[in-house]
Amino acid sequence: MESPEPQTVFTPSETAAAGNLRPLLLPPALLPLLLLAFLLPASVAAQASPTLNECTTLAYAPDGRIAYAVKHILTTRRLEIQRDDIWVLGIDGKRKRIVNGEKLVRGPAAFSYAIQSLRWAPDSTRLTVEMLTSRMINERGDTEEGVLALLIDDNGKEIRISGADSVIPEATNAAWLGDGVTVVYLAEAVKPKLLYSIQSVRPVAGRGGGLFADHVFAAVAWNAKQNSAVAVERDRSLSGPPRLVALDLLKETRSELAVLEGFLGGLSISPSGSKVAYFRDHGLLEIRDISAPNSVARVRIGYGSYQWEPDERRILVKRGLDRRSGDLAWVSLPHTVPAADKSVSNPVPVAEVEPQPVLHGLTFRDFELSPDGRSLAVIQPGKRNLLVYRTQ
Repeated sequence: MESPEPQTVFTPSETAAAGNLRPLLLPPALLPLLLLAFLLPASVAAQASPTLNECTTLAYAPDGRIAYAVKHILTTRRLEIQRDDIWVLGIDGKRKRIVNGEKLVRGPAAFSYAIQSLRWAPDSTRLTVEMLTSRMINERGDTEEGVLALLIDDNGKEIRISGADSVIPEATNAAWLGDGVTVVYLAEAVKPKLLYSIQSVRPVAGRGGGLFADHVFAAVAWNAKQNSAVAVERDRSLSGPPRLVALDLLKETRSELAVLEGFLGGLSISPSGSKVAYFRDHGLLEIRDISAPNSVARVRIGYGSYQWEPDERRILVKRGLDRRSGDLAWVSLPHTVPAADKSVSNPVPVAEVEPQPVLHGLTFRDFELSPDGRSLAVIQPGKRNLLVYRTQ
């Protein structure tokens, strides 16, 4: 990427406020400190990038559209409440608000939420929306915090679970599977947020329940299109080693791939579904072939969030903690090689790769590559403008 000039520019619309990603449920006296930006109707300029203030998260659809959340603050007589909006940016550059947070109400109590993540279904027709919620529970102003997953279609219509609501309480990392009818998600099994069980629900039938009974996981990466996942399994006491496992989510079958010598986080599946990667520690990314898990590659990079390039030769890394600003860089991946016996010192070579900075080393709060790898969407720090750049 040679130039930092974005490909399309939109002037923002909708009122928004600065702050962190926790949902706001605040007295009016605090609001003047928070209402820092007012956004104006959108217009398009050729050869520039879509820009919107106070974007909190984004997600590319398989068909190339972008869903993104925009912070939305509502004023009532007693409170200031955050209920984020959801917009979709089409591949033609047109954008549409599909969820107006002001109309998304749950019960008579003051209800506030902040959108943490968006995930498209493999067919680009539905989304799961993960929210942090805050609800006032008494006249003293005490609140109850929670998390839920909202199910919607690509027009913003809520998808109700038969006999229930369109939300799944206490659900994280929710995803539509490729069968078009099943949603899988994680439920906390060992507090605080140490291990999770896998749950599922079919909204049309209203049926669901736990998958892989008696198994709990430190991390799960969905391969939704193929109705499968890879996961790092632990025992509930955390006394045994982490085990990398492959899961068929419809047949509910499990196969062990490897016993890991270390696992820190960042579990992901490559676009083809043939490889899995994870951080073994703060400075070492490990890659394995799923069909031949004894074939391993290791590359030394600092811990951060990352995404695979479609051809799987490189990853794009944002160095630093999640939801913190960091610079972006391409990292070339070494080929996997069969691991030697543990008695051999350094059985797997560690590749020392020089990261290739992107966008002149500027820092960004969040990023996502398009499915075809031809564009890169980023959220700037500060006002959190959404920008889209061409990568080719």
